[in-house]
Amino acid sequence: MTSDTSRPEAVREAALGAVPAALADLGALVRIPSIAFPGFDRAEVQRSAEAVSALVDELDLFDRVEIKTAVIPETGEEGMPAVLATRAAKNGRPTILLYAHHDVQPVGDEDLWESPPFEPTVRDGRIYGRGAADDKAGIMAHVGALRALREALGADFDLGVNLFFEGEEEAGSASFAQFLADNADALRADVIVVADSGNWDAATPALTVSLRGNVRFTLDIETLEHASHSGMFGGAVPDAMMAAVRLLDTLWDEDGAVAVDGLTSRDADTPEYREETLRDEAGLPDGVTPIGRDSILSRIWNKPSVTITGIDAPTVKNASNTLAPKTSVVLSCRIAPGQDAREAYAAIEAHLRANAPFGARLAFRDVDFGNPFLVDTSGWAVSQARDALASGYGVDPVDIGVGGSIPFIADLVREFPGAQILVTGVEDPHARAHSPNESLHIETFRHALVSEALLLESLDATVR
Repeated sequence: MTSDTSRPEAVREAALGAVPAALADLGALVRIPSIAFPGFDRAEVQRSAEAVSALVDELDLFDRVEIKTAVIPETGEEGMPAVLATRAAKNGRPTILLYAHHDVQPVGDEDLWESPPFEPTVRDGRIYGRGAADDKAGIMAHVGALRALREALGADFDLGVNLFFEGEEEAGSASFAQFLADNADALRADVIVVADSGNWDAATPALTVSLRGNVRFTLDIETLEHASHSGMFGGAVPDAMMAAVRLLDTLWDEDGAVAVDGLTSRDADTPEYREETLRDEAGLPDGVTPIGRDSILSRIWNKPSVTITGIDAPTVKNASNTLAPKTSVVLSCRIAPGQDAREAYAAIEAHLRANAPFGARLAFRDVDFGNPFLVDTSGWAVSQARDALASGYGVDPVDIGVGGSIPFIADLVREFPGAQILVTGVEDPHARAHSPNESLHIETFRHALVSEALLLESLDATVR
């Protein structure tokens, strides 16, 4: 056991030494195509859970390690396997819950990948592969930090630690709320670290203090009882694609800002962020202009957005001279912090119904809600997390908002209202999560692992 004065440095050295093994184990996890979406092989998600469970077992730190599922209340179906581990706190120390997820996004068009998506490949200081950043690196940051803590302090430290490594986050966390309810006692903690966000850049750490919410739904637009010849009836009969184009265009104004009455914005300052940085990080080429108004980060963090993420229409290859009777689109609507997702959905639905052209018939289905999140930054754990990030990265952390959503955080807040929730991550702006050529910046991962190990050490020295 090290002395109190040398403990942080011992943990730092152990954490740096833990990085190579953590990266090797990350590579093994990336090789498992653990896609939890319908139509993909559930056995691969189970295999991923078993591999993660084995890594946790090898730590030899937990009172129990289990692979568990919960029933999806709406369907009665079994959710995807998650890894749950528990270790009781001693001597007045707090308990921390470490969250990450082991499922990944589908790969999309494999032709757009520069290397096979499930073969981890190192190029230019980055590891490429699906899940390399989102979020198997989050799992390995947790595991690597615990390995370092054990090596530096021994297995008999006082901090309580619970692990929850989910298996269906990318597919919507359908059984998440039920899993929390079923395992509330095992998951209860004073501090929750959600390692599923990003950093300001590859060298500067961040705490995510705001997240937009999400409303996602499928919209069916119908104008005809059956398809008809576009030459025989075109010009007199509105087809569904025409109605869809006219209707969807009403969602934005001439600047590309969302134009839906009832959707709110949050008034909050944002750091300086130049258009050149946006172009570099988002892949926006010269000549294509950004959309919206006010500061760029305000548009991303504090205002709503509407994106068409899917459309059912004849392909170019299958085009025919036909008036389409029905078109379906998927809309993903990001909601500003401070607005309830169901309230926002009601405003969007009312707007679409009021603006349906030519009497087009609308139907709404597969509606999914995720509320926004604002972090209370006044807690003692937030201060300790900032100190750990500053020490681990060598740079003071930045408080950031994120335009994306982590809807299950609302479930955590509801189930554990007294817990302090810290949203961190291992990604940098070039990680391309959810996209082809997803990657992890190795140095960012190294700093993230060290920072988390230092946070664990700090919490182990805290008596509440």
